[in-house]
Amino acid sequence: MNEYPEDTLVEQPTIELFSELEYETANCFYEKIGTSGSTLGRETTAEVILLPKLRSALWKLNPDLDSDAISLAIEALARDRSAMSLVQANREVYKLLKDGVKVSFQNNEGEETDETVRVID
Repeated sequence: MNEYPEDTLVEQPTIELFSELEYETANCFYEKIGTSGSTLGRETTAEVILLPKLRSALWKLNPDLDSDAISLAIEALARDRSAMSLVQANREVYKLLKDGVKVSFQNNEGEETDETVRVID
């Protein structure tokens, strides 16, 4: 792979910083997609949300919630916002990240339940 200024000046220092902060990083330049050996679990490169990782993280943050709550939160986070202005879309996603995703669903007893699914700790 050729050294590009963006790679040297931006990408590599950012990856190093995230590694120092104990984030898991991955070089997906040659990512396998759409197969059982997929690097990140994506079907296409157009998928920007890593659904398997998001679902796992939401379960860790919200272990007492129903699976329907987690699924509804993922739907809300992944909702298409392309018709919105960038500012409006960013505000909406920021609020979901900051305050959690409020969901309503029927619990195991058939009662309507309201919960807030935490997205970050």
